Amino acid sequence: MATPTVVLVPVWGAGHLTPMLEAGRRLLACSDRALSLTVLVMPPPMEQLASEVDGHIRREEGRGGGDVRFHRLPAVEPPTDHQGPVEFASRVVRLHAPHVRAAVAALPCPVAAILLDLFYTEMLDVSRGLAVPAYVYFTCNAAALSFFLRLPALLEETASEFGDMEEAVYLPGLPPVPPSSLPTPVMDRTKPCCDWYARHGRRFMDADGIVVNTAAELEPRVLAAVAAELRPPKIFPVGPVISFPSSSSSDHECLRWLDAQPPASVVFLCFGSGGFFAAPQAHEVARGMELAGHRFLWVLRGPPAPGSGGGLHPSDGDLAALLPAGFLARTKDTGLVWPTRAPQKEILAHAAVGGFVTHCGWNSVLESLWHGVPMAPWPLYAEQHLNAFALVAGAAVAMRVDRARDNFVEAAELARAVRELMGGGGEEGRRARERAAEMKAACRKAVEDGGSSAVAFKRLVDEINTKCAAR
Repeated sequence: MATPTVVLVPVWGAGHLTPMLEAGRRLLACSDRALSLTVLVMPPPMEQLASEVDGHIRREEGRGGGDVRFHRLPAVEPPTDHQGPVEFASRVVRLHAPHVRAAVAALPCPVAAILLDLFYTEMLDVSRGLAVPAYVYFTCNAAALSFFLRLPALLEETASEFGDMEEAVYLPGLPPVPPSSLPTPVMDRTKPCCDWYARHGRRFMDADGIVVNTAAELEPRVLAAVAAELRPPKIFPVGPVISFPSSSSSDHECLRWLDAQPPASVVFLCFGSGGFFAAPQAHEVARGMELAGHRFLWVLRGPPAPGSGGGLHPSDGDLAALLPAGFLARTKDTGLVWPTRAPQKEILAHAAVGGFVTHCGWNSVLESLWHGVPMAPWPLYAEQHLNAFALVAGAAVAMRVDRARDNFVEAAELARAVRELMGGGGEEGRRARERAAEMKAACRKAVEDGGSSAVAFKRLVDEINTKCAAR
């Protein structure tokens, strides 16, 4: 009989695609029975994204070590009247549903399960129609899962905009959450993105289970409270799921520069694949770094190029246009400003890095915790404000981010947070560094044989194999 396959249906963004592929590989590795992976690739809606996805697929195919096949789905005509990335992705998925159904039905081997991205809950109807178990792969943390599951009831409990509320919001497992810390897509209830968030939260309840990229040791209270109060399907906390490059990037200019710096002396500023600054904020950061007086490595991307589709697709930074006159000359001995993508994982692993100013995308948070690097959260979009709120109770130094001014941070505030983060003598910084070291040990223990996440992966694959054998 042909080897059963687990079908992955990822979204095209790197922060979703890469960890789901890694989770699929780990699923194969811990299975006692032969399994394969079939990855359904939806054509990205933009040329730049299509090139990035092609690169990810080539790298995955070059890794070997497992039965992994990629199946490209036909293109669809994407919507042009959407009001945000959540609505856009969710509607594109709906258009792809017939193609997914046809691709899964045509597979020449038994389908053991379907693993869906968190924004692809429309595909749960496809899995039910094919009588195949379906699991949601939740790329965010348990705090965000608590929000998603709680949101439908929260919208019924209050008619006002969340930004206008004075009282804190209750999310199971979290301290009272200020409304200003809720995810960006729900801050305007008149836009469809808020409804889509709620719709996905409701549909999570229809899955056979939710696979969460966190570890039980990182969010024990939240996981326990979600299970007890919201009663979702089975939760499998399997993180940190981090895909590390198979080849070394030690010859990268950023890493060569770090090689010349003292241990734990550099603060790293990086804001993910979608983060960028216009000149006013970039000037403020430059002033803040001069005030802080610490060595720094700053990845500075610029606003999206005209005609690129806007949104979260930064251009390479034009340093002459973005930075104050003379800044690069004044800081040439202590800082490096890098205008394009940088090898974040390798940078965080470098001994010279002692702190991380981050947008708080969950993948970046996990990479920082994996390497024991304390953080200063600067959230920009999506669920990052909620991540920042949850993180400040742990391995982070709080920083005032003015959400009403497009997440603006003043130079003096950035300098204060960097000094605290890098050992300025304050209690908050000391606690963040100690907690980061503890989280590093917890993350690594969780994924070792017998660790909590390894056990959760085994529990998941055993359930998938049992259901497959019974069909």
